[in-house]
Amino acid sequence: MIDPQNQRVEIYRLGKEVEILQSPVNLSGEDVLPGFVLDLQEIWNIG
Repeated sequence: MIDPQNQRVEIYRLGKEVEILQSPVNLSGEDVLPGFVLDLQEIWNIG
């Protein structure tokens, strides 16, 4: 889940604790979407 107002990302994975990232520059798709990278800099600059 991406929270642009607080520049926070919550990553939910089956069977694992929620991972919370504060102001990450990008997110990778890891094993779910190999090669996918989401650049978050523009999302953080909105507003």
